[in-house]
Formats: sequence, structure tokens, C-alpha cells
Amino acid sequence: MTKEVASFGKGGQPIPDTVERFKDVKLEAQVEEETFTPEEIHSDEELQSKLPQPTGYRMLILPFSRKAKTKGGILLAESTLEKERISTNVGFVVSLGPDAYKDESKFPDGAWCKEGDWVIFRSYSGTRFKIEDQEFRLINDDTVEAVV
Repeated sequence: MTKEVASFGKGGQPIPDTVERFKDVKLEAQVEEETFTPEEIHSDEELQSKLPQPTGYRMLILPFSRKAKTKGGILLAESTLEKERISTNVGFVVSLGPDAYKDESKFPDGAWCKEGDWVIFRSYSGTRFKIEDQEFRLINDDTVEAVV
């Protein structure tokens, strides 16, 4: 006959020999979704009042940012998301400055893009800033490489 030894923790509670599977309820609540979508930018008047109006030949861009949780349920590290936000080269054109695409020597065929277009621009270009934890960029009109 073998004698079972029972382990007891603080308060005299027995220590289980197996652990139940953890449920990440708190972790899922902490996952941040994209703060602004392109559709919200043009419909939300309060948000529009917070956005700067580009001057000169600059454009206001909302860079694409991926979700913190993949389709398979994997949570991406904040450092990974931040690296992708900084190096992204795709964005939504929120607004154009008054002189954007007006230089006929540079743009003889007219504007390359307009408000509401998704564009590809040069990586790491522009001035980055945040409004309500969402990154925006002010880029020059000639840094747009293509319209998606």
C-alpha cells in the first residue's frame, strides 16, 4: 500500500495536482482596436475639429495600422505593432493642403490622388504625431508613390 501525501497551502487549502486552463479575459479586454477608421474621420465632427489642416503642399494621412490580435487569436506585442506603424507605407488621405499638386512642372497631368484615396507613400516619410492614441502623418505631395 502506498500512502498519498497531501500538500496544503496557506490557510489549509489543498494544493491541486493539476492546473485549470487560464482564461485571458483581462488580456482580451486590454487589446486595443484601431481608434479611428477612415469612415469615422469624415463623419465625426468632433474628431475633425481636432485634426490639423495641412498647409502648403502637404497632405494629412491616416496610416494603416493592423489589429493587435490576429485572426488566429495571437496577440501581437506592442513593440511589433509600433515598428509596423512607424515603417508602414500605406495610408488613407484625410485632407490635402491648398497647394498640393498645384505645381504644373512637377505634376503636368494633375493630382496623383484626392481625399478619400488609399495611397502608398515612402516609408518613414513625413511628420508623425498622435491624436487620441492614433498616429497621423503630414507628408509632402511628391512622396506619394501610388494610389491603391
